[in-house]
Amino acid sequence: MKKYGLAALGAVTLALAAPQMAMAQDSPFTGGDYVEVTGVTVDDGHFMDYATFLTGYYKDQEEYAKKQGWQTSWEILANVFKRAGEPDLYLVRRYRDIPDGAEGEKRAAKIRAEVKMSDAQMEAQSGDRAKFRHVMGTQLLQVLKPK
Repeated sequence: MKKYGLAALGAVTLALAAPQMAMAQDSPFTGGDYVEVTGVTVDDGHFMDYATFLTGYYKDQEEYAKKQGWQTSWEILANVFKRAGEPDLYLVRRYRDIPDGAEGEKRAAKIRAEVKMSDAQMEAQSGDRAKFRHVMGTQLLQVLKPK
């Protein structure tokens, strides 16, 4: 009975994977970097507070990640002609790949050591920023390069 269950599971897996494999072979694109875009609003009168964070701690952290090879680039974009409900800023990071859980933990430990802060200290710092900075959401995109 176990044999039939495993065979059925294998057949279902193959049936679901086959169209994916065919689609990947026929795709006119090659997957490129992953691009993480976070939209942020900043309360009136607090732009300099947040700018100080971005040009200090945030910049140091992003440059460290780049130096380690974890990111290919990062940038901060201003929404010049902002409409109602849109972010003031976009924080953009580019990655070649996304780490699994274990690798993510290793990287987090290296960052804590680099910035000489515990998770609790980093969380408290984030809470202080939350008084005037609001994350609207994050999107994960992937560059598609035409073949």
